[in-house]
Amino acid sequence: MTIGLPSEPLYLDDLAVGNEFISREHRLDVEQIIAFASELDPQPFHVEPERAQDTFFQGLVASGWHTMAITMRLIVENVPFAQGIIGAGAEVSWPEPTRPGEVLHVRSKVQEIRPSRSKPHMAIVLLHALTLNHDGNKRQDFTAKLLAFRRGA
Repeated sequence: MTIGLPSEPLYLDDLAVGNEFISREHRLDVEQIIAFASELDPQPFHVEPERAQDTFFQGLVASGWHTMAITMRLIVENVPFAQGIIGAGAEVSWPEPTRPGEVLHVRSKVQEIRPSRSKPHMAIVLLHALTLNHDGNKRQDFTAKLLAFRRGA
């Protein structure tokens, strides 16, 4: 089942393996890339468009952590776990760089739900999220272990 933008917080009771979530879109521009990287990842291929031409990327690209931050924002909006998105581990890869002008969205899917043996009011939810550009090309592949709680917990 695909879920758009849920209007109510999601509890463990609302989730099932196979649930899919599709986020809104986020347009990424040069100014955002440079602002983020200037503060948090100041490398030439993120902050200096002219120097970026002579790097491995052959042009300006967003920091992978910027792509991750955008992904997180879109997941928080689109998969509103009742007590927040609380991570318990993750794997992330960036198969292709994110470039200025791309329009990103995230497709998330519940892959597994592991109820806690010692805390029956909660579970670990394995959420697989792909960040895709406007052409459907994969920019980030992210799998997170998230805490989910039952109603009334």
